[in-house]
Amino acid sequence: MSTLAVARTHRVGVGSVLLLLLNIATIIAMGLLMWAAFLYARPASNLAGDEQTAQRIFYLHMGCNIGALVAYAVSLAGSVGYLFTRKLGWDRITQASIEVGTICGIGTIVTGIFWAKPTWNTYWTWDPRLTTATITVLLYIAYMLFRNGIDQRHSRALFSSIYALFAFISLPLTYYSTRWFRSIHPVVFSGDNPEAQGAFDIGPSMGQTVGIAALAFSLLCVTLMLYRWRQLGLEDRIAELREEIE
Repeated sequence: MSTLAVARTHRVGVGSVLLLLLNIATIIAMGLLMWAAFLYARPASNLAGDEQTAQRIFYLHMGCNIGALVAYAVSLAGSVGYLFTRKLGWDRITQASIEVGTICGIGTIVTGIFWAKPTWNTYWTWDPRLTTATITVLLYIAYMLFRNGIDQRHSRALFSSIYALFAFISLPLTYYSTRWFRSIHPVVFSGDNPEAQGAFDIGPSMGQTVGIAALAFSLLCVTLMLYRWRQLGLEDRIAELREEIE
C-alpha cells in the first residue's frame, strides 16, 4: 500500500472517530435540552395558562434559530473561501451548510407558528420579524434551486458563492427587524425597541435553557453539515471519474 493511501486511510479513520464523538455529544446535548425545556425551565411570570405551555416550544424555536445562524455563517465562510481559492471543497461546505441551515430556518418558522397561536391568538401575522425570516428562508431555497440549473461544476460554484453572499445580507435585516420596526415579536436579547409590543421576562432557568438549546442545535447542525459535506465529496469524486471517462 502506498504512503498516500496509508495517509488517506488514517485521515478517514480519525474523521470517523471524531464524527462518532460528535454524534454522542449531540445526542447527550439534545437529551439535556428536552429535559431542561419540559421539566427544568420555569415559565415567564407574565404568562399564564396555554401561554406557559406553549412557551416550551420557545426553546426549540430558539434552537432552530441559532442553528440556522451557525449554518448560514459557515456558508458565508465557504463562499468567501471558494471565491479566493476556486477550490470546490469550499463550495461543498457552502452547499452543505445552506441545506442544513434552511432546514433549521423552516423549523424556526414552524415552531414560531405553533407558539404564536396561544400567544397572539393567530398562527400567522405579517409582523416584520416573521416577514423577514420568511424572506431569508425563501432566498436560501432559491439558492438550492439555482444550483440545480447549472451543470458545469466550477461555474455552478462561482455563481452560487456570489448568490450566497448576497443572501446572507438578509440575516442582519431579520435580526434587527424587531429593533427597527414596530413589532409584536419579543426582543429576546439586548437592544430593546420601545415600539415593540411583544415581550416576556426571561428568568435564570429560561436563560440557561436557551444556552443549552444553542449548544445542542449548534452541535446538531455541525454534525449534519459534516455528514452532508462528506456525501457531497463522494458525489464530486463520481463526477470527476465520469469526466475522465468521457
